[in-house]
Amino acid sequence: MKGAHGPLGIRLVDVGLAVVVLIAVELNVATGNGPGAAPLNALAYVLGGILVLPVLVRHRWPRFELIACSVLLLVYYTFDRRDISPAPLLSLPLYDAAVAGYLRLAIIIPAGYMLVGLFVVGASTHQSLVSLAAEFLPQIAVLFLAITLGEVVRGRRALAAETAERLRVAHEERETEAARRVAEERLRIARDLHDTVAHSMATIAVQAGSALYLLGDRRGKLFAALTAIRATSKEALSEMRATLAQLRDSAADGDGPAGTGGLDRLPALRDAVTAAGAPVTIEVQGEQRPLPPAVDQTAYRILQESLTNVLRHAGQAARATVSLRYEPGALAIRVADDGGCGDGKADAGQPPRPAAANADALPAGGGHGLTGMAERAAALGGEVTAGPRAQGGFEVVARLPFAAGGAAG
Repeated sequence: MKGAHGPLGIRLVDVGLAVVVLIAVELNVATGNGPGAAPLNALAYVLGGILVLPVLVRHRWPRFELIACSVLLLVYYTFDRRDISPAPLLSLPLYDAAVAGYLRLAIIIPAGYMLVGLFVVGASTHQSLVSLAAEFLPQIAVLFLAITLGEVVRGRRALAAETAERLRVAHEERETEAARRVAEERLRIARDLHDTVAHSMATIAVQAGSALYLLGDRRGKLFAALTAIRATSKEALSEMRATLAQLRDSAADGDGPAGTGGLDRLPALRDAVTAAGAPVTIEVQGEQRPLPPAVDQTAYRILQESLTNVLRHAGQAARATVSLRYEPGALAIRVADDGGCGDGKADAGQPPRPAAANADALPAGGGHGLTGMAERAAALGGEVTAGPRAQGGFEVVARLPFAAGGAAG
């Protein structure tokens, strides 16, 4: 296994390569001879084996490997010399040193050995220059190839690392550019909402207040309706401003807009819808407890949209029931209305609610409420189903798990 490491970072592949180098060196020891060569005995083989030991640590210390092999080879030549070539021993350390980036050292050491060897052999054998060149050229070629191969491998690795870094930087730049565009789009949406919807809501609140002042009579249904309009428009305006602020803040910090309220606002929502003419009853089952913020906000948005749809589609003659069931791991929501037919018949002047009053049946260009509810629930791992009831009216059922919204308090 190539990845297995010993106490000194020795891998099995290093042991295998050391064995290959050992065989090459011992063959060189066995065939080495010449003037002044030491006799071929057990000591010669043992010394040849010692020369290879630094190869075992080539993975962790390639520079030490090259220097140690070079020093041991010099000691071998000095005290028990067999006429062996340095190429079998130094080729792998030279390759490792070049791969590790020690190119200058990898060039100086073999160059020194070749120059000294040429001088010593030439002085002792009195060979001609051509004969010396023919004897040393194969060794020089092997050492040169080892260094060249190491440098090529080092260059390819460096190129691969540089390419990976460029790809990483390019990916980060693309993400940064995408985040910048999202931030710009959020700012644009915030400006458009402020210039259109927020202005309109403020105008509605002011006009409702003026109508209340001019009406004077505080006992009629008209006064109650105008009061509800003013309160609802003020609340919507406040919520709109909070949402705009969060849009602008999220454009700066990269986070999505946070929620502006949860089920604590359900009583006010019930009062507003009731004041608009559609009485709302709230039923709570299970142990009521704090919800994760994301679940709390999503639950309120689903109830808000559902009750708004009651007013839009069933009319003021409808009655709605909101049921909240606190389960161990989820909140179950049910909003049902009678379609404005409390006794099973349509009230005078109020047509019954269409059977297909859902997002697909609404006029083109509007009516994304049910789709929005489903998307909000899906973001938490929940679901929303909606459709007409058999006894008349419409029903929205949702289930929101707590896990995706964080632990409940």
